[in-house]
Amino acid sequence: MTLTDSSQPSRPTTRIISVDLLRGIVMVLMAIDHVRVYSGIPAGGTDYGVFFTRWVTNFCAPAFAFLAGTGIFFFAHSGGAASAGVAFRNGRARKEVVRYLLLRGFLLVFLELTVIRFSWTFNFDYAHFTLAGIIWMLGWCMIGMAALSAFPPIVVGIIGIAIVAGQTLFADVPGLLPSSLQKSFGYLWEFVYPSGLSWPPGVVILYVLVPWIGVMAMGYGIGPLFRLDPAGRRRICLWIGGTAIALYLAIGCIYAARQPGSKLPFLLRLLNQRKYPASPLFLLMTLGPLVAVLPWAERVTGRLSRIGGIIKEVLLVFGRVPLFFYLLHIPTIHLGCMMINYFREGSGGSSWYATAPDVWMPPDHRWPLWLLYLEWAMDIFFLYFLCRWFARYKNAHGEKRWLKFL
Repeated sequence: MTLTDSSQPSRPTTRIISVDLLRGIVMVLMAIDHVRVYSGIPAGGTDYGVFFTRWVTNFCAPAFAFLAGTGIFFFAHSGGAASAGVAFRNGRARKEVVRYLLLRGFLLVFLELTVIRFSWTFNFDYAHFTLAGIIWMLGWCMIGMAALSAFPPIVVGIIGIAIVAGQTLFADVPGLLPSSLQKSFGYLWEFVYPSGLSWPPGVVILYVLVPWIGVMAMGYGIGPLFRLDPAGRRRICLWIGGTAIALYLAIGCIYAARQPGSKLPFLLRLLNQRKYPASPLFLLMTLGPLVAVLPWAERVTGRLSRIGGIIKEVLLVFGRVPLFFYLLHIPTIHLGCMMINYFREGSGGSSWYATAPDVWMPPDHRWPLWLLYLEWAMDIFFLYFLCRWFARYKNAHGEKRWLKFL
């Protein structure tokens, strides 16, 4: 993700280190949850260790969608051949941006249905299980952004906020149709927003498009902040993020207090917000800290260099090649967990993973938390060297146009 300094347009583009760093952090956190899936440990519950192992990964999907929107802004408004046709201000031709978003969007959808689906399950049984997961969602949202990017960033951001805040209105759309059409229409509309209709046979819809297209639009809308001076950017990000956190705490505490019959303690009720589909409270809880921490991430990189250069290097490597990391981390985790199962059980447990990430493992076969984190650490260690090699290859071969899609 690149950005030209607007005050010095003749300078070459530079990477936004804070964005790379945050993306690297969320990639590492995401891997924790995916190891948890294969360990058989269910999400949630009253156990604090298990609850926070899952909860900390809630930041991943919002960060992916939001930073993808910011990346689209960087791509559209940075260097490129903008001489032909309508162009973005100081950026690329609109035709080039639309073509890139459509190609990348359909590529992500294709990867979700092929490489990623096989990596999760190690089978080709599409008749009984097909997953509409996060990469599927990001792909279709990018296709939607090809249209939204025609508007100014502030308008796109406002549209995104409206989609997130008014998401429940999408549930009423099928009710406007005659009952004879609702079933067939529902097969398509359930990918947009849950409306109580039937899913297509054999399909599990994990991520619907609403409100995530709104989150991506908000990320696009915040892009112009990166053209401000660092002090102004920090001030606005902290104001936006702080406001979101305050709203979440105020509204979330009211809702948590109104659940007296819940077995969860008050703190866990406050943190246990709906992710599927992501509620406005869930997004306030996750995006508020993400926006607020952007200026902190810019300032902390120097300190990380002094107290933990290795940590910084690992996170930046992952953040610079996120799709490459994603495509590798699922089969890596899958194989590693099968090996551990073989040593523990005498079997890889492949039947448990036939519909992963929808995994159910008998309670007496589930892993302890320490083993989950040990497997996660080994996977991150292995993936770092592969991602470092690819990041260097990508940087050294900028003439290879296909690399920009990874």
